[in-house]
Amino acid sequence: MPVRQISGKKPKNFGYTLRRLLSYMGRYRFLLLMVAILVSASALANLLGTYMIRPVVNSLASGSYETLLKGVAITAVIYAIGVLSAYGFSQIMVKAAQKVLFDIRRDLFSHIQSLPLRFFDSRRHGDVMSYFTNDVDTISDAMNNSFAMTIQSFIQMAGTLLILFILNWQLSLIVAVCYAAMFFYIRFSGKRSKSYYTRQQASLGDLDGYIEEMVNGQKVVKVFNHEAANLTRFREKNEALRKAGTGAQAYAATMVPAVVSISYVNYAIVAILGGIMALKGMTDVGSLASYLVFVRQAAAPINQFTQQSNFLLAALAGAERVFEVMDQQPESDEGTVKLMRADGQAERWNWCTAGGEKRPLKGDVRFENVDFGYEEGHPILQNISLYAKPGQKIAFVGSTGAGKTTITNLINRFYDVQGGRILYDGFDVRDISKESLRHSLGIVLQDTHLFTGTIADNIRFGKLDATQEEIEKAACIANADSFIRRLPHGYDTMVTADGANLSQGQRQLLAIARAAVADPPVLILDEATSSIDTRTEALIEKGMDQLMKGRTVFVIAHRLSTVRNADAIMVLDHGKIVERGNHDELLAQKGMYYHLYNGMFELS
Repeated sequence: MPVRQISGKKPKNFGYTLRRLLSYMGRYRFLLLMVAILVSASALANLLGTYMIRPVVNSLASGSYETLLKGVAITAVIYAIGVLSAYGFSQIMVKAAQKVLFDIRRDLFSHIQSLPLRFFDSRRHGDVMSYFTNDVDTISDAMNNSFAMTIQSFIQMAGTLLILFILNWQLSLIVAVCYAAMFFYIRFSGKRSKSYYTRQQASLGDLDGYIEEMVNGQKVVKVFNHEAANLTRFREKNEALRKAGTGAQAYAATMVPAVVSISYVNYAIVAILGGIMALKGMTDVGSLASYLVFVRQAAAPINQFTQQSNFLLAALAGAERVFEVMDQQPESDEGTVKLMRADGQAERWNWCTAGGEKRPLKGDVRFENVDFGYEEGHPILQNISLYAKPGQKIAFVGSTGAGKTTITNLINRFYDVQGGRILYDGFDVRDISKESLRHSLGIVLQDTHLFTGTIADNIRFGKLDATQEEIEKAACIANADSFIRRLPHGYDTMVTADGANLSQGQRQLLAIARAAVADPPVLILDEATSSIDTRTEALIEKGMDQLMKGRTVFVIAHRLSTVRNADAIMVLDHGKIVERGNHDELLAQKGMYYHLYNGMFELS
């Protein structure tokens, strides 16, 4: 398999990144030790095999066939050991590398799962995916191809220089000068290519993110005939990557030819001078033959070491990005209040404090003077106070950006309040463990997300141990059972590409069924019926009423007809509650809600 040529970019925090990567490799130190031993054996076998040219050639010159056969046999044994060692370390290295990569991917995915939503809100999906693809792939390339080869190349370089001095120290002074010239050029080219490589990685991430966005938005692209404009943008980004890549490779690509050219010059000089020395009796023919082979081979380990070092540096740069993500602060959770089943009552739950206090889970939610903003100095909610008693349905209406969805994000602690507090059954939500808090909540978002799997699997996502009977019951409540049974395989129909084989309304119904199967005491419906036609909406109202019975429900809706039966309606404007009351009370006030309901204002 061809190996990509990469110019090495030394990571900013080289020492820390190297230690962190070595800590992963250290988990399999026995396997890697075996690799190092076998690599050393392979490299030494190659050196000794070349050195054996000396006695074999000298035996030919002396006419001793017995010595010749003995030398050939020893050489064969040496190379056989080298071949077996090479096969052994390659197989062991594959296993060790895959174990290390498995651990890195597992830890990276596990840590990303623990990060707050703020992390994902500040990054494109393509950038996050690049951690698992581009960055982990560079580590994979280095582990599979470079770790062992770098050790082997170093041993061969050092061993070759040592044996050259042993065979002929005078000629080796010339070789040493040529070695120095090789390393000088390698260092010069490496420095020049590093800055370009940094730009190359940035351009690659930008291009990946753009492609991911355009692929996901193909329907919008085609509807607005944006293909030509997209192609123009793609060409610009692709051109930026080409320029950065060309600059990165321009110097790196000259390393191998330069080293080979210097080695040819070196070989020619040494061959001429060595021949003169042999004619004058200053060295034997066998030593000269062995020496010239070593000189001819000297460029190979240097080239190999340079290339593999670049791969290792690139791997460390990728590892640095991965470890930077792993070093991100996970979602904080200081909550000590846990949700536990009530003794002897499988359907009832209690809040349990660390001190042993127990309170029944009811679903009483209260906001007390809550302030919040996603960014410093840009408040979204200001002095919000409201309450929702168990079984009440609270609706939020208002224009886009008024803070409706932000309120629900604070209830389930996707974000924490910056002022005031939110009480849940008398506990500050910051004192409740996030796992327990979210277990008690059911949420249906406007933007549904379905996972690859069957219809039943997607509904079961709300309750992983749900039985088929519970799944079908939840589907009936959401009025999804009818269309599910009309699908080719019913509940076993596969969902693909985030539900691309279903209509938007059907996806929304499945999201409602997923919330229904969880059977939570508090429901959050964020535009839950926005993608459902009015006829379907009317059909599920009875089922939703049954689902909401005895539960606290927060509803966000643009269709004001869906909130008429709410116990209380909160009208928000610029992060403040400007009106509150039930449907009739708000109409009687003839304020903002009255104008919205009668179409004098538009909800956007």
